[in-house]
Amino acid sequence: MPLKKITRERLTRILGSVNVAGGLVLLAAMSREILGGNHARFSDLYLHVQLIVCSLFLADFVVRWMAAERRGRFFARHCLFLIISIPYLNLIEWSGIELPREAAMLIGLMPLVRLFLAFYIVIRWLAGDRVRKLLAAYVLTVALFTYLSALVFYDYEAGVNPRLHGFGDAVWWAWMNVTTVGAEIFPVTTVGKVFSVLLPSLGMLFFPIFTTYVLQEYAPRKKESDRQ
Repeated sequence: MPLKKITRERLTRILGSVNVAGGLVLLAAMSREILGGNHARFSDLYLHVQLIVCSLFLADFVVRWMAAERRGRFFARHCLFLIISIPYLNLIEWSGIELPREAAMLIGLMPLVRLFLAFYIVIRWLAGDRVRKLLAAYVLTVALFTYLSALVFYDYEAGVNPRLHGFGDAVWWAWMNVTTVGAEIFPVTTVGKVFSVLLPSLGMLFFPIFTTYVLQEYAPRKKESDRQ
């Protein structure tokens, strides 16, 4: 039987918070893996963490689906949640398929997309009006994606890029690109070049959202002051 609206809202908040916590744990595990792990393959610890977190994401999807009023519609609209929650690295490990670290890294990033979606769900009930929700969600998205880009850039470029001397350089490269300023560290790998395009594109999307927020926040105040 479908849950009442109030119960569903509470359930959404609880599950959203749990998903954020799980996503942050997965992000921390990936950071440890890239910065201090073996760059040839993923460690057993990271695979175990991903399996646990992905199982949590899958359980979240099942609970939401069971609580939905229209389960067919929910499944059709949220099937992406299911796809990115599958622990692909664990399935590949169990099947005995040997993948290059570069390909495995990109596959391993998929569950982290749930972190962005979970943050958005939490922001929906933390922020006030629609524009503030959009601004908060976008700021968090930019921050997380920039940090994640720095991790991926460091993993792919370390050892092959003579201008990259540490993770600090990768973070600096990512922030300079997302602000559209540009950096003097030029990528040499294909993945690095792709992120060099994605980061400025994401940064340019920020300005109209920020402008909309400023106009909505301060335009009414200016009208009131003009009337007085």
